Amino acid sequence: MKVVVAHNRYREAIPSGENVIVDTEIEQLRAAGVEVLPFQRSSDSIGEMPASRKALLPISPLYGVDAQRDLSALLSAERPDVLHLHNPYPLLSPWVIRTAHKHGVPVVQTVHNYRQVCSSGLYFRDGHNCRDCRGRAFGWPAVAHRCYRGSAAQSAIMATTLAVHRGTWRSVDRYIALTDKIAAHLSDYGIPADRIVVKPNGLPDPGAPEPLGDGFLYGARLSPEKGLGLLLDAWQQHPDGSLGTLRIAGDGELRPLAEQAAATRGDVDYLGPLDRAGMIAARRASAVVIAVPTWEDVLPTVILEALSTGRAVLGTAVGGIPYLVGEGPEAAGWLAQPDPASLAAVLPVARDQAAAVAPAARERYLRHFHPDVLTKRLIDIYAGFTAHI
Repeated sequence: MKVVVAHNRYREAIPSGENVIVDTEIEQLRAAGVEVLPFQRSSDSIGEMPASRKALLPISPLYGVDAQRDLSALLSAERPDVLHLHNPYPLLSPWVIRTAHKHGVPVVQTVHNYRQVCSSGLYFRDGHNCRDCRGRAFGWPAVAHRCYRGSAAQSAIMATTLAVHRGTWRSVDRYIALTDKIAAHLSDYGIPADRIVVKPNGLPDPGAPEPLGDGFLYGARLSPEKGLGLLLDAWQQHPDGSLGTLRIAGDGELRPLAEQAAATRGDVDYLGPLDRAGMIAARRASAVVIAVPTWEDVLPTVILEALSTGRAVLGTAVGGIPYLVGEGPEAAGWLAQPDPASLAAVLPVARDQAAAVAPAARERYLRHFHPDVLTKRLIDIYAGFTAHI
C-alpha cells in the first residue's frame, strides 16, 4: 500500500501537537509496512521565500500554485493508493483534494480543528467560545473580528477560501474525526455519517512508567484559549505551597503572566519554552499533568503524552478532553468546569489521589491510544479504497 501524507507544518517555534502526531503516524505506518510518501510544506519557509513567491501568499489558502504543480507531479510518478491530508493551510490549500481526485486518488482527511467553518479553526475569539460563522454562506463575522492572524484582509481571504471550498470539503472520501464531538461538527457541516470514522490520535509507547514525581505540570502555548489565566486564578485560591509545585512550560503572549506568578509565589516555577527532552524531564518530575483550555480543544497531545507515561490528568470538561480522560473506573484523572472555582476545588483532590489514579492513566493509553490499536484501524480505513494491501 502506498500513501501520500500531506501536511502544512506549523512553525517550529510554537510547539504543535499536530506536527508531532503527523510525524508519529508516518513512523507507525512505515513500521507496519506501508509505503509513505510525505508531501509537506512548512510555515517556517515563508520568511525565506523570494519576493515573487511571497507576493502570491495571500491567495495560497485558496489555491497553492506551487503545491498543486508539485503534488500533480508526485501523483503522476508514484500513483499512490490514497492521499491522507492533515493541515492544508496556508501553503497547500484544500485544492490538493481536487488535485488528488483529478488523478483518481481518494482522499482521507484527519480533522484536527474546526476550520471547515471557522477561520481561526478554534470556535473561539475574544476570550469566549464563538460559533458566529456556523450556517453562513460567507463568514462575515470572521472578517469583522479579524479572526485569522488578527488581520481583516487575511480573515477575508480565509473566509473566502472556506466559502469557495465548501464543495471541496464535502468531496473528501473519508473523514477521520478524532472524537465524537468532531464527528458531530462534520455532520452539522453536511458530511454523511457513512463518510465519517472516529479514530483518535495515538503516540508511541514510551515503556513502563517511571516513578511519579510531585506536583503539577502545565505545558502549552501560552495563549488565552489554553487556560493559563484560568489555572493561575484557581491556583491563587490556595495558600502558597499547599498544593506542591506548579511547573509551567511554554511560550506565547501570556508569558508575562507566567513570569509574574513565578516571581510572586514560591510554588510556581516557570520553565520557559522546552524542547521535547525538556518536556519529558518536566513530566517525569511531576505527578499530574494539567490541560485546562477554555476553547473546545479537539484532542490535546499533552494529555496523550501524560497517559502514555502513567501520569494522571486534570482537565477542563471541554472538547475532546472528557473523551481522553474517560469516566468511571477507567477514568485517568479529573474534570473541572472551565471556571476558577470549579478548578480550584479539584486541585487538592488531584494532589491527594495522583498516585492511586496513575495506573488507570497508563491502562487507558494501552487500551485506547496505543499504536498497535490505532495503526491497524488507520490501515483498515485506507484499505477500504484499495485491494493493494
